[in-house]
Amino acid sequence: MIRRVSIAAAAAAAILIVPTAFAQPAQQPTQVRVRGVIEQVSEDSITVKQKDGTSRTVQLAPKIAVNALVKATMADIKEGVFIGTTALPKKDGSLSAVEVHIFPESMRGAGEGHYPWDLGTNSTMTNASVTHVVKKVKGSTFTLKYKGGETEVTVPNKASIVSVTPGSRDDLKVGASVFSVAAQQPDGLLKTGFLLVGRGVSPPM
Repeated sequence: MIRRVSIAAAAAAAILIVPTAFAQPAQQPTQVRVRGVIEQVSEDSITVKQKDGTSRTVQLAPKIAVNALVKATMADIKEGVFIGTTALPKKDGSLSAVEVHIFPESMRGAGEGHYPWDLGTNSTMTNASVTHVVKKVKGSTFTLKYKGGETEVTVPNKASIVSVTPGSRDDLKVGASVFSVAAQQPDGLLKTGFLLVGRGVSPPM
């Protein structure tokens, strides 16, 4: 029986990455980001082939929350929307986005803030509301406001832009691209309660 999960459930799931994930108490499971393509699917787990060629099996929570990612465009990033963006610093210190994922209103506030990420040297993740947009020929610069501060990020035309939308276990198919933050247990087992699955796109974060 396929269990459908509302997008609201994802608000409390692993994409809500916060800086404390980088400094977990010793007794807490280590947070591991899993990115890759599904090789195998069972009722309670998936095996993911990662970009480095290794495979990892991730145990799925009984009430696994699945959200799908679909292609979006720069026009979908408007003032007032809540987004997440991975960015890299340029030579002048300003931030250039690698990707942008647009959250639905039900996920506003998810992982809000500006903190380190692991998608490149000195990469950062910013989850925040768009408060100002300056459009240019080769991209747009957004002012992102979050609790405690604000950051400017330029989104070049080559950046990957996706929207988060409701998904289900039906999306967990061999060949589908996935992203998840799993909790690594002392015995090495990975467990997660949340997955992002690409529909025609690869999760870019």
